[in-house]
Amino acid sequence: MIGDLIPWLAPAVVLLLILGSAIKILPEYQRGVVFFLGRFQGVKGPGLIVVLPGIQQIVRVDLRVITLDVPSQDVISRDNVTVRVNAVLYFRVVDPERAIIRVEDFGAATSQLSQTTLRSVLGKHDLDEMLSERDKLNADIQEIIDTQTEEWGIKVANVEIKHVDLDESMIRAIARQAEAERERRAKVIHAEGELQASKKLVEAAKVMSADSGAMQLRYMQTLSDMSNTNSSTIVFPLPMDMIKMFMEKTPVNNQPKPPES
Repeated sequence: MIGDLIPWLAPAVVLLLILGSAIKILPEYQRGVVFFLGRFQGVKGPGLIVVLPGIQQIVRVDLRVITLDVPSQDVISRDNVTVRVNAVLYFRVVDPERAIIRVEDFGAATSQLSQTTLRSVLGKHDLDEMLSERDKLNADIQEIIDTQTEEWGIKVANVEIKHVDLDESMIRAIARQAEAERERRAKVIHAEGELQASKKLVEAAKVMSADSGAMQLRYMQTLSDMSNTNSSTIVFPLPMDMIKMFMEKTPVNNQPKPPES
């Protein structure tokens, strides 16, 4: 009886191999683009699907977000500063049919497009804008790449500039510029303080000149402050009206006459 089964053993093994290669299981995050004799037939999955070997072909497409590290690019800014910039790109396939049919390798194509777009966008901005307006630059780069990859069934979720590297000479120049800016602000603040103080002194002088009692009170307060110090010499300031009164009462003829020649 076993001898009768031997002729059927080889075809059974071949049939099992064919069935094994025909049955495909796609996880939830994958889709299968099926071609029938070279022509697009449809997108299948997830789950169990059957593909006829030799007649149908299937290309698996991952629908999860793909992280693409954009290589460092040498960029010349609008103010002629050479910087080295790298970024990271997050994208995913939203249309498996277009991602397989309309572009040979959507991952490589997206990478090349990201590099050229990064150089193009950053080259239109100054160095200060690259350092201070990264959110705006990220949004501009994302919008441009997303618009061009839409034809490929790709959705760009996010773009982030990682590093903007400068050479040592440029770093020292920026440090000197920042130090000069801090000194300028300090001088402006000091000048504004002097201006406000001078205005207050002018107002105080007007008030004291209008009230002689206030002037005398300030005079006595000054003497009191000077007496509290440890200095052995005390200078008594005299009001100008007292000095004028003293000079008016001093006779002119008491001054010594010049010697006769």
